[in-house]
Amino acid sequence: MPRRTATMLASTLMLIALLCAGVFIKVPYAEMSPGPTVNTLGDHGGEPVLQISGRKTYPTNGHLNMTTVRVTSADYKMNLVEAVYGWLAHDSKVVPHDTLYPDGKTEEQSTQENAEEFSQSQESAKVAALEELRVPVQSWVIVSTVVKDSPAEGRLHAGDVVKAVDGTVVKAPDDVAKLVTKHKPGEDVVFTVVPAKEQAAAEKAHRTATRTEKVTITTRASDDEGEKRAIVGIAAGTDHTFPFTIDIKLADVGGPSAGLMFALGIYDKLTPGSLTGGKFVAGTGTIDDDGKVGPIGGIEMKTVGARDKGAQYFLTPADNCAAAAKDTPGGLTLIKVKTIDDALGALKDLRDGRTSDLPKCTAKG
Repeated sequence: MPRRTATMLASTLMLIALLCAGVFIKVPYAEMSPGPTVNTLGDHGGEPVLQISGRKTYPTNGHLNMTTVRVTSADYKMNLVEAVYGWLAHDSKVVPHDTLYPDGKTEEQSTQENAEEFSQSQESAKVAALEELRVPVQSWVIVSTVVKDSPAEGRLHAGDVVKAVDGTVVKAPDDVAKLVTKHKPGEDVVFTVVPAKEQAAAEKAHRTATRTEKVTITTRASDDEGEKRAIVGIAAGTDHTFPFTIDIKLADVGGPSAGLMFALGIYDKLTPGSLTGGKFVAGTGTIDDDGKVGPIGGIEMKTVGARDKGAQYFLTPADNCAAAAKDTPGGLTLIKVKTIDDALGALKDLRDGRTSDLPKCTAKG
């Protein structure tokens, strides 16, 4: 056999061997890619994404698309060939597995956490939109979760309204932890609560819950890193009562990153005219009850997905601007926002044709 032919054969066999090895070699990475984008002003799965009853709504047009990211599951074992392909591809991103699933988080745990964050983002979106419209919203502090095997298990329950701790009125979720940690581990703390069942019955009957209970719980020491502090094993949150019904119908989506776009969609439907002026606007960002917009993960994948869908403008959390601007898809303008007010102001500039006034993202932020 000629030397040249032998060399080519040996090289081919070595390449095949390397590819085969790459398929069987598992690496600790996961992949992110653009997910679906959904117009919050339109329909999804045959029904409107935003359904509002008990309040006058107005016709609108254009797009206010929320964006998503697809990720490989917690149990998926990526091989070396897939990782290399993902690193080279423009429309995907390979990241360490622990970035998406820290501390050995399972697929079930991740799904549950994303569902809870998605539910909370919807509530905050409603509050932020109605605050902009000066529509009163009743709010109160609740027990959002109870840690298993903690002192509070069986004593407090998710949905209980926390009125006071040690007789001090609670006005915000952070107040609960501050009052509990005034104690030393092993001391008793007294919660004044409206039981979840009582609160639910009151809401159903459109009345104010009045029956309260005092629950005494013995604190224990925290078991995380840092200075030991007194805890009871609950997380406090906020619940709301709205003056009319706002339902967000969007299945198979999780996480908090659609908050901003939900808030804008609600605002648009409750105000005359078109918020976008008929333009295709997409975006992302968490939102809190005060309308502050927070950063999200996978920004590069979301801009790609939005542009592929036809978006012209992308509302970008300020803290994500630098990363997004490094590789902006052609034809997409990144608009920097820190609050819902920023977003509404930018959309007004778009409607009025003042695109030069838009606060655009740059590589510096």
